[in-house]
Amino acid sequence: MSSIGLECANRGRQRTRHHRSLSAMSCAFCRCCPHRGASLPLILARRPAARQGSHLSQTFTTSAARSSQIGRAPLSIPPEVTFTVLEPSMSATRAKAQNAMRQVQIKGPLGEMAMSIPPYLQVEHNAAARKATLSILDRQERRQREMWGTTRAYLQNHIRGVSEGHTTLLRLVGVGYRATIENTAVTKKPQYPGQQFVSLKVGYSHPIELPIPKNVKASTPQPTRILLEGVEKAVINQFAAEIRQWRVPEPYKGKVRSSRSVRCFQVLTSCRAYS
Repeated sequence: MSSIGLECANRGRQRTRHHRSLSAMSCAFCRCCPHRGASLPLILARRPAARQGSHLSQTFTTSAARSSQIGRAPLSIPPEVTFTVLEPSMSATRAKAQNAMRQVQIKGPLGEMAMSIPPYLQVEHNAAARKATLSILDRQERRQREMWGTTRAYLQNHIRGVSEGHTTLLRLVGVGYRATIENTAVTKKPQYPGQQFVSLKVGYSHPIELPIPKNVKASTPQPTRILLEGVEKAVINQFAAEIRQWRVPEPYKGKVRSSRSVRCFQVLTSCRAYS
């Protein structure tokens, strides 16, 4: 054992017991030793100082970033749907024009929807082939890659909404459980003229009245079935979630079951998937 190791062993008597058996090689890893790293090779003992901000740009791979498989997939536009990309107005200043968001208007037989597109997203519309392709300016930017596929998914939902529509079916399972569509409500006030309400009887001492959102059609083909139809998918799914929350999630019976997602059955919420 070298003199450095002996000195470390002597200093270990005044500290914890495991420091007594430190050798010259382990001195490099002892924080309390003044000769830390003295007996190791230069390449191991002296580590180069990290550059400022290097931890922000350090990556675990050197391969190029892959393009989004969802984002680069072309959008199919049905013949009855009109797809229009509106450029920002020229009256804005140059600084604002660079960050101005474009509008995409989608019209169909069931309605009309619009969506704002970030400035780093490019939309190429081929009217002859009835296809639309999205691309981004910099594939190295994480934010652009994230919004690439997300924006494409939103546009696809809008195209399907104005052409075919979105539906969600809820099934109530329980003794005495039933639902009806009412034109008036006792506990709620209408938010717009002609608004209807979903009245639920799911084991409470009072009926539960939920106002139906605008542009959403609700019907009850059977007393234990609730069918939601509409153009905007997010609004339909949100309203279906509000209906399901009135029954406590029960993993064995599942009082309110839905056909919108398989995940509902996997996470043991109050809905289950049947399609």
